[in-house]
Amino acid sequence: MREMFTTIAPRYDFITRAFSYGMDRRWKRTGVSRARLSPSARVLDLACGTGDFTKLVQAHSPEAYVVAADLTETMLQRSTLPNSVCADAASLPFKTNSFDAVFIGYGLRNFPRLPSALEEVRRVLKPEGVLISLDFFLPVRKWMRSFYLAYLYAQGTVWGLVLHGRARVYTYIPDSLRSFLRAEEFSSLLQNMQFAEVTSRTYLLGGIALHWAKKRDGATPDIQ
Repeated sequence: MREMFTTIAPRYDFITRAFSYGMDRRWKRTGVSRARLSPSARVLDLACGTGDFTKLVQAHSPEAYVVAADLTETMLQRSTLPNSVCADAASLPFKTNSFDAVFIGYGLRNFPRLPSALEEVRRVLKPEGVLISLDFFLPVRKWMRSFYLAYLYAQGTVWGLVLHGRARVYTYIPDSLRSFLRAEEFSSLLQNMQFAEVTSRTYLLGGIALHWAKKRDGATPDIQ
């Protein structure tokens, strides 16, 4: 995983815009706005990539303290963010109850143990802290899933050949999505892990979704 993202780091922002038809930044701004951050919020941008969420949070709440964390050092180097940490989502190097909000942009599908990563997110969130995620999901209708995966594969192949001369560079997106969740299944997972007030907004016929969820204090998560 680290090797793959090291390869795509120089083109990561471009590909993010291309796959979202340029709407990616607007979706992320919606996520930040709905987080309702306090001026002095402590925020974690997990799987930060080149730091889109970090920059949007800083623009929205200039006095907020934002930590950007990613598994890939090359991504962090390209982000040029002041508070950056190379970290695994399943073993975060932060104290319990450290953050008012955790943002995850396109990272969920790449966590090998998603429940474990979400439990780490829950651990580092303060009581009543919020999780905001944006990611690809499987559409609800089966015929749409096949079409969507084929489309993503074709688009990934084209951009891989154009930008790197290698067809399979960006097909990791549909590859990681094939065994992933639908947006409503992810909402149910968050609820089972004792997140509260779980809400979502879907785009591209359910192929992309924003989720918001609040850490429920004192509850024991069910991560069967």
